[in-house]
Amino acid sequence: MMLLGDVTAIGWRAHAALSRTGGDARVLAALAASTYLDAAGEVVWLGPAATSHARAVSILFRGSPRTAGPQPRDVLRLALPLPRAVKVWRPEPGPATAEAAATLRLNASRLAVGTLGTPRGFGAWLAGAPLAFPLERAHGRADALAHACADDDPPRAAQAAVALLGLGPGLTPSGDDFAGGAFFARALLARAGACDTTRWGAAAGVVRAAAARLTHPIGAALLGDLLDGEGWAPLHELAGALARDDAPGALDAARRLTRLGHSSGWDLLAGFLAGARI
Repeated sequence: MMLLGDVTAIGWRAHAALSRTGGDARVLAALAASTYLDAAGEVVWLGPAATSHARAVSILFRGSPRTAGPQPRDVLRLALPLPRAVKVWRPEPGPATAEAAATLRLNASRLAVGTLGTPRGFGAWLAGAPLAFPLERAHGRADALAHACADDDPPRAAQAAVALLGLGPGLTPSGDDFAGGAFFARALLARAGACDTTRWGAAAGVVRAAAARLTHPIGAALLGDLLDGEGWAPLHELAGALARDDAPGALDAARRLTRLGHSSGWDLLAGFLAGARI
């Protein structure tokens, strides 16, 4: 058992899971910038300044915590403060009306992505540039998902999304993030009454089932959140700003989103716009 440190901010899923375990969690994967954990069957991750997400835990390490770093199967104990003493993060709600959803879609089509810096991953697809290895043959798959979303065709969208799963390296491959971003957009639009909740929910179920066999369990958990319309704070803030017709706010959120991971933020942005644009 390793006593690791004090939680300074935490997402609602992570808070619920760690509350059930008394702060204990088993290490799934220890990376340079974050450590992925299993707490009561929920995937959570921690770091010194984790980006807000339902599964994220920001922690103040005690002393010199990681000379060798936690290893897979280690059990960590986090000192959980009382709920009043820790900031529990929940995402801001998406558009509440079909009118707000229409504004989001229109502004997603107008977002000045060329001002966001050098694109990575599926960001190149968004910019109309060739995709780099190992995505160089995925342009048509991305097009297929974008067209299915624009045509409001959930079965076709599910088929296109499944063809992207597992594409790219890492625990959250680029194809997963692109597909998840697109379905995140459709989940928000469905909640607002802009598309059919039942049909898009069924399509999300097809993608969820495929992810269980086609991608890493950590990636499958994060993809599952996106399928439900829940993701990283900048992604929610981008959707909110677009729905409010707040162009500067949308660009700021998009820039912060593109800084996530090596290419994850760009992949999510590209997928979100593929799912949202008219």
